[in-house]
Amino acid sequence: MVDVVSSHNTAPRPHVGGSPLNVAVGLARLGQPVQFVGRYGRDDYGNMILHHLRRNSVLTPLEPDSQPSSVALARLDKTGAAHYSFDLLWELPALDRAAPRLFEDTQWLHTGSIAAMLEPGAHTVLAAVERVHPRALVSYDPNCRPTIVTDRDFARRQVEKFVSLSDLVKASDEDLRWLYPDRHPEDTAHAWLDEGPAMVVVTRGARGPWGVVRDGAAEVAAPSVDVADTVGAGDSFMAALLATLMERGFGGSGRRDALQALTAEQLEEVLAFAARAAAVTVSRPGANPPTRQELGLGE
Repeated sequence: MVDVVSSHNTAPRPHVGGSPLNVAVGLARLGQPVQFVGRYGRDDYGNMILHHLRRNSVLTPLEPDSQPSSVALARLDKTGAAHYSFDLLWELPALDRAAPRLFEDTQWLHTGSIAAMLEPGAHTVLAAVERVHPRALVSYDPNCRPTIVTDRDFARRQVEKFVSLSDLVKASDEDLRWLYPDRHPEDTAHAWLDEGPAMVVVTRGARGPWGVVRDGAAEVAAPSVDVADTVGAGDSFMAALLATLMERGFGGSGRRDALQALTAEQLEEVLAFAARAAAVTVSRPGANPPTRQELGLGE
């Protein structure tokens, strides 16, 4: 989708966004081969989306369609935090028929946010995760949008379907407090870990991320930066988390047991790297994730 961002002292500005798309771009900028499976229209915003993906070396296996591209209106408050409203159309063709070889070489499948919640497209996304799970690792970020999916019970059931199929789950403390208002976010993370994921990570804004694996829990401080806005920060964090795990050799179902055996010390290392990536993103406007060079990784 396209985020049209405004604040109390700036005119609206369009930025290409959407949580899974931001993660795809973040992964590509960190040197990972990635494709984006989503929908956008043959209109001006759709052209922006396609140009943004291709400019960042993200593969685009699905063609645009004749419907309008989705738009998110993001209003920044005085702290730089974004508050959203949406004009959405979310539907995908049956991927097993439209593109039967689409996920043939996939080592890791990531999804989340509106894509995994809003029907009719969410049904197609769940089917894709079920199809890919036997041969790829799966990650998920609920990234809840209560203004879109207002039924908390439905949202909780939908989230739990994806959690049970995931190897890595990342959620914000705000997501977890909305989904489970009577439970501490860390308690939810432990409960989700019992459902099958190897790792559950909770982002906590300026407090920094916390995560848990079977070996134990870890947390790191958020780097201190001047915040331009928080748009895309969680997605940059997610992309960096996936990229560093891929570089450590985690990818494909054959590495599922190894990911389950990750230590708390290793968890702390990957959290620190992901927090650095998110800090770069919040230091500049829009969903603009860092490159390898910006994180000191070289070419």
